[in-house]
Amino acid sequence: MNLTDFKALTFDCYGTLIDWETGMFEALKPLTSRVGTALTRDAILEAHARHESSQQRWTPAKCYTDLLAAVYKRLAEEWGVTVSYEECMVYGNSVKDWPAFPDTAGALQYLKKHYKLVILSNVDNVSFAHSNKKLGVDFDAIYTAEDVGSYKPSERNFEYMLEKLATLGIEKGDILHTAESMFHDHGPANRHGLANCWIYRRYDQEGFGATMNPGEMPRYDFRFNSMADLAKAHQEALRG
Repeated sequence: MNLTDFKALTFDCYGTLIDWETGMFEALKPLTSRVGTALTRDAILEAHARHESSQQRWTPAKCYTDLLAAVYKRLAEEWGVTVSYEECMVYGNSVKDWPAFPDTAGALQYLKKHYKLVILSNVDNVSFAHSNKKLGVDFDAIYTAEDVGSYKPSERNFEYMLEKLATLGIEKGDILHTAESMFHDHGPANRHGLANCWIYRRYDQEGFGATMNPGEMPRYDFRFNSMADLAKAHQEALRG
């Protein structure tokens, strides 16, 4: 299997292209600064992952902006802090401020010359539109949780993507699913028989951060620590 075998790269966005952990950590400071006990960055991210995953299971059709507001409320309750609805919604709308990883835009601009680029993201359309401005490319297709009515790792999201990509002439064997999250993306990619590429953004950190522990680790066909490394590997593959 070679990187040049594929016609399309399907991307998770948050955690892979957008540095959502930094975005979350900064946007949660109005809450975490009021918690009585000191919380480590990873403890904050892991608590967020628990509540986000639970909320996505219970309310799969809820818009991500509103879902994040509910997560903020649950975190406040867990940590014993009183918050207002308005404060929860400020956090819900914080996705627009989450930064892209520094290597993302350049890598995407290079890869756009060689692949169709597709987004499969657990987000709403308005929030992604803000993030898209930071990514520097026009994607060939964008599939959000709002479009599908459910959140990854639901099989529905991958089934929807595969059905819609088929209308664009892109079949399963043409796709390399490219993502950081083992829980949200690589497990379902395995179950759907998709080739997959792990962008291991947390390679120098312990644990799974803002994503849930997947349990048994899914398999992957390629692994890189950044999008820049993926682009470099593609250049090397072209040189043969």
